[in-house]
Amino acid sequence: MLHTLKPARGAVSKRKRVARGNSGGGGTTAGRGTKGQQSRVGKGRRWGFEGGQTPLVRRQPKLGGFKAPGRVEKEIVSLEKMDALLDAGSYTVADLRRRGLVRSGRPVKVLGNTVKKKFVLSVHAASKGAKKAIADAGGSITIVRK
Repeated sequence: MLHTLKPARGAVSKRKRVARGNSGGGGTTAGRGTKGQQSRVGKGRRWGFEGGQTPLVRRQPKLGGFKAPGRVEKEIVSLEKMDALLDAGSYTVADLRRRGLVRSGRPVKVLGNTVKKKFVLSVHAASKGAKKAIADAGGSITIVRK
């Protein structure tokens, strides 16, 4: 059944062969217009050429900077967010990931300087302010290796 299907009559037309004489309707300039670089045969304009206007690539600022090859980017968790979303208790990195505070598999660092609840945390890193705030609230932070 499907193998008998054909396009409607006149729906498919032959490809127009240009530059094969004027009688075919595509002779003389062959759809390229008259004169100019684009009408000539051979290599065209280079990639990114904008007709003499300063190209987009050159209009962008030169970004400097340096990233150390051995750097380890950490996932950051704020104490304020933990205070708002979690109950007091003991939490590991896996617990934080399960509760949606951490997404990636990168090492976890706790930042912040205010906390009201008592947390016992096992994370990869913590700021001085976070350590002090958790200690002041009666909790503790254990630094674990990735």
